[in-house]
Amino acid sequence: MALSLSSAETMASERDSEKRKFEEAPSSYRSAVWDHFGFSADYDENGKRTVNKQTTVCKHCFASIGYIAGNTTNMFSHLRCHHPSLSLGAARSRSVSASMANRAQPTIVAAFQQLYATNSEKHKTITKAVGVFIAKDMQPYSVVEDTGFRHMMKTVEPRYQVPSRTHFSSKVIPELYEVCRGDIENELRQAPYLALSTDSWTSRATVSYLTVTVHYILDWEMRGFVLQTHPLYESHTSEHLAEELVHAVTEWKLERANIPIPVTTDNAQNIVNAIRNTDVFGPHIGCFAHSLNLAAKKVVSLNSVSRLLGKVRKVVTFFHKSTTAHKVLADKQLMLNIPQHRLIHDVTTRWNTVHDMLERYVEQQPAIYSAILDKAVKKSVRDISMLTDSELKLAEELIQLLNPLKKMTTLMSSESTPTSSMILPLKTMTLKSMAPDPQDSPTIREDKLAVTRDLEKRHTDPDLLDYLHRATVLDPRFKSLPILDEAICDQVYKDLTSEIMEHQFQAVQEGPSNEQDQASSVSPPQKKTAMSELFGDLLKTEQQTKAFPQKIEEEVSSYKAAGGLNVDADPFRWWKEHQVTFPYISKVAQRYLCVPGTSVASERVFSTAGDIVSASRSRLHPEHVLQKNLNIIDL
Repeated sequence: MALSLSSAETMASERDSEKRKFEEAPSSYRSAVWDHFGFSADYDENGKRTVNKQTTVCKHCFASIGYIAGNTTNMFSHLRCHHPSLSLGAARSRSVSASMANRAQPTIVAAFQQLYATNSEKHKTITKAVGVFIAKDMQPYSVVEDTGFRHMMKTVEPRYQVPSRTHFSSKVIPELYEVCRGDIENELRQAPYLALSTDSWTSRATVSYLTVTVHYILDWEMRGFVLQTHPLYESHTSEHLAEELVHAVTEWKLERANIPIPVTTDNAQNIVNAIRNTDVFGPHIGCFAHSLNLAAKKVVSLNSVSRLLGKVRKVVTFFHKSTTAHKVLADKQLMLNIPQHRLIHDVTTRWNTVHDMLERYVEQQPAIYSAILDKAVKKSVRDISMLTDSELKLAEELIQLLNPLKKMTTLMSSESTPTSSMILPLKTMTLKSMAPDPQDSPTIREDKLAVTRDLEKRHTDPDLLDYLHRATVLDPRFKSLPILDEAICDQVYKDLTSEIMEHQFQAVQEGPSNEQDQASSVSPPQKKTAMSELFGDLLKTEQQTKAFPQKIEEEVSSYKAAGGLNVDADPFRWWKEHQVTFPYISKVAQRYLCVPGTSVASERVFSTAGDIVSASRSRLHPEHVLQKNLNIIDL
């Protein structure tokens, strides 16, 4: 008896399982045959239920029968042939109709357990949010299949079923990229002037890439986006690099009539030639941060400095590798009341880490000395020696020497303020800080001379120098040009006046006449007032109209005489407040101040994305790296 009951339960379970494969006919279908048939139903991989109303399923043997709307002959024939013992009433039973009514009205609990349909707005919104998470945080596509991620999503929203990684890589992220790209293209069309920065780099997979970023000013706010990160499979010749840059300009429709696009790059000769030999671009702006980097490398390459750095590196490496030494150093820091900072090891590609390594070593020198003499550490010390007093003094002097270079590099790395206008002032200040001092040691004098010789030859091309002078004068912080004598300063303002006349004269001359013609063709002439009719001829005065060149000269003179701006103030905010006062100069200011003084924007792309796009095959494709461009607030 127990066996019979178990078999019955099994059959009932199998029957219930099969029932899930068909859908009950609507209660409006009154034929008795619908007591024994339902419509074919199935589920796709995302859990979405699909009902096929062209096929019915027998509830007794689960056979599939073709169905044409309103024709039940095939179903009746099936029942007579295969289930002759069944009795068919004249109409559908009430129990089935009631069951259908109950199924049409699910309980609240059941409603909250039902999965979102993949085409529902809620499912689309959550899927898009997951795509933004992948793109903004540069996560691998495989994250959507990770157990922890799926557990989190199930906890946050149990009714949401996470799509496959293929769905994100082939649909969600590409669609997100296209939307983001469309927004950027619309904004670029509004920008009157543009500038580019570019840099090449090599991934961990030994694949070379060229990153191109665009910079412009809208509503006196500095804006910038990544245009492309393309692999370079051919030799990095100037011709090939020029082709890549021209391709980016063409693809993004960046051309402006009769206005070459300035490009900021490092000082590599191949990219310099690529810019100078192409009519689309100009001028070429050498990255000032790169110039500072080259100058700083001259300092650390001197023999005396190199030996000093070698001794410091050995000490730092020892404390990084030995867990015992690291623990003893922490104890000594606490005992001597020294900040519990970890020692810094320099990176060969970043000169400012030399400054940081020396600065941290000098800070921790008492704790380092005490830790090395400790019994637990002393026995494992090999080929390590502390700095002598003279070497320690040299380290302190090097920190002072490199400190302004590091500050300038940080200052030039800003992407929200003008930087091309700071190149010449910072170069002047750097050379001034490298002036010899009677108290300098021979090594420091040699270091200063090396920096001076290297920087003096940078940014000396006459055309580039004129360009940077105008960029500097259009920055209200430096418009008095304190770095130049009065004669050169006057010439810069004369050149600025000539440029405004050359580029604006035709537009200004055509503008009023066109507006006047349009106004006359649309609006009727205004009637004279009573005062005008009575006294107009008697008190008539000739309207004094100034010639356009005179207007420009007066505007430039007024701008030159206006009060300067504090160096800590925002020059873009100043221009936003004064663009009505200086309408012609403000237009030229947008052209010059949007040019970056460094290629840091491009370098930051590969410093954050370089490992991501190559460390795993499942990660973002280079062309879909949206991290910099994606603005979550706008989504």
